[in-house]
Amino acid sequence: MLEIVPKRHGDARGFSSETWNAERFAEAGIDLVFVQDNHSYSTAAGVLRGLHYQMPPRAQDKLLRVIRGGVLDVAVDIRRSSPTFGKWVALEISAEKGNQILVPKA
Repeated sequence: MLEIVPKRHGDARGFSSETWNAERFAEAGIDLVFVQDNHSYSTAAGVLRGLHYQMPPRAQDKLLRVIRGGVLDVAVDIRRSSPTFGKWVALEISAEKGNQILVPKA
């Protein structure tokens, strides 16, 4: 997982930020083509949402962000042949911070 913090441009009205720009991501060594965009909403705090795993040929790169509140995102390496098998990483993303998490398919 990679944390990405887009630059915010703010004034008295609020802010705007560029959450995805293929050219800028490619300049940073992140060369992705997104084919799908999903949006989830949880009505209550403390919701556990999804336990996902990715296997070829259906694995997807995922760029996660929240627009209200925050989430703790946890990724576990379940690839048996990986030197990091069983290791995990957790990152908190929040609307306040404006950060995103990139979860690569590989």
